[in-house]
Amino acid sequence: MEPFTIATGTMDHAQNVFIRVHTDAGFYGVGECSAFPMIVGETQDTCLVMGREFARLWKGQDALDIPARLQQLHDFTAGNTTIKSAFDIALFDIAAKNAGLPLYRFLGGERREVESDITIGIAGPATMALKALDFKASGATILKVKLGKNAVEDVDRIKQIREAIGSDMKIRIDANQGWSFDEAVFALQELGQYDIEFCEQPMRTWYDDRLPQLMQLSPVKIMADESVYNHHDARKQINSALCHYINIKMSKSGGIWEAKMIHDEAAAKGIACMMGGMLESRIGLSAKLHFVYACPNIKFYDMDTCMLGHLQDPCIGGVTYEGYKLNIADEPGIGADADEVFLAQCEQYRI
Repeated sequence: MEPFTIATGTMDHAQNVFIRVHTDAGFYGVGECSAFPMIVGETQDTCLVMGREFARLWKGQDALDIPARLQQLHDFTAGNTTIKSAFDIALFDIAAKNAGLPLYRFLGGERREVESDITIGIAGPATMALKALDFKASGATILKVKLGKNAVEDVDRIKQIREAIGSDMKIRIDANQGWSFDEAVFALQELGQYDIEFCEQPMRTWYDDRLPQLMQLSPVKIMADESVYNHHDARKQINSALCHYINIKMSKSGGIWEAKMIHDEAAAKGIACMMGGMLESRIGLSAKLHFVYACPNIKFYDMDTCMLGHLQDPCIGGVTYEGYKLNIADEPGIGADADEVFLAQCEQYRI
């Protein structure tokens, strides 16, 4: 993919793993995960190693008993949520196919309009402003801007972007844990004048205890990202008043099962959520769109990963983009699979 820079580093390729879980019913489920080592601590190689271990656990087991299958993975190893998410998605694909339903209907959801933001990676302020103009010309209405390298320069980045695009487009920002407390106070107070929708994860998670103070000082609302992996994290963040919103990602939660519990915990407390992601292809993106349809408390959509410079598309079927709006056909399951021609080029394991 085209190089993409955030506060924690630069990625020039997507470290994705695709799996198929075969059943004796004559069909299989598919799952995909995207390792992002600077955030979640897993790589493509670690996902492949753990994936082979997980596959051995499931041989001969009941694919429709989703809680039991996921508990097997948790009993085997703590963490490794990225590769667990691929296995989780494959289980839900199997269950929905077995029911003859698209996944969102299996989950009790219904279609609605989903318009993604589009993300600008960290670069010089003038370069980022030109990129914002390009996105505006292409029909984008919501920008997500990566910050967190230098607080003073970050303010200038947003100043130049807002001056370039005018007042019509929404801007949301993501510091990816890049600021200290003092830098976050400075940056957010300065950025308040530029009509910022919210800021994701301004500081490292070990400064979560300072979030109440930051929220009092900041004119910009705070969204928890790396601070929330599971519904227990969500409960602590919400009950301790540490955020206004929560970003849900399959690679953090370990898949749909835990993501739904995060969603429900937040919904019960009136905390809106965002559907986020790493660098999934349209396979993983398809699962996320079904999940969004089934989760009405997801109010924000950061589902632009396939538009961020992926140079190959390994997916057949699946999500389609109409501008920045997402849609998917009503096929059973997640409605996406991998292209066999693409797979023939890949490292493969069968258990």
